[in-house]
Amino acid sequence: MNEEISKNILKSNTSIVGLVCKDGVILAADRRATAGTIVMEKDVTKIQKINEYMVAAYTGSVSDLQLTHKVLAAELRIKELKTKTRPSVEEASNLLAMLTFRSIRTPTMIPSIVGSLIAGVDESGEASLFTIDPSGGIRKVKDYDANFSSGMPYILGLLERQYKKELSVKEGIELAKECIKASTQRDVGSGNGIDVFSLTKDGIKHVVSEDITPMYK
Repeated sequence: MNEEISKNILKSNTSIVGLVCKDGVILAADRRATAGTIVMEKDVTKIQKINEYMVAAYTGSVSDLQLTHKVLAAELRIKELKTKTRPSVEEASNLLAMLTFRSIRTPTMIPSIVGSLIAGVDESGEASLFTIDPSGGIRKVKDYDANFSSGMPYILGLLERQYKKELSVKEGIELAKECIKASTQRDVGSGNGIDVFSLTKDGIKHVVSEDITPMYK
């Protein structure tokens, strides 16, 4: 399975990134959807709301990630109705990790391989970020992560130099934009636009929604 994952990591054709800031969390993604070498869509919002206090960004095939997102949102809603309590970001992340792990270990000719960044704000007002790798491993992010998106090498290279502890949300928004811009310059599977979401004690905000258009001279 590790070999299968390694074959698909840089074929995911997307760029996602999450940043942990001193006063919140930032999640950003590009907008290009591809099928092999063909650009299928140029305005895809890759950061999806799970509920009113959680969002996730995925990397992988469209059908796999769409089903994963629907199941996650439904399971969390069922838990909330049954227990009369609001699931925490950590609980949701562990559920997502379990779904990912179970999917790739179910006997099938084509396993579901999805990498995820999930962020949210708990009832305490604390925002947190978790990463779930395509094999189902889970980790709480303390600084930044790009999961296994095809833009990951370019994003991590930039963040190694520019990320700093105690980053503010305002600074994080600009840094996230630079991450996606950097990846779209080199990764052919990423491009066409940038979406950035901020998660703070004040809630979730879609703070950046920009097109990336070619400039001809």
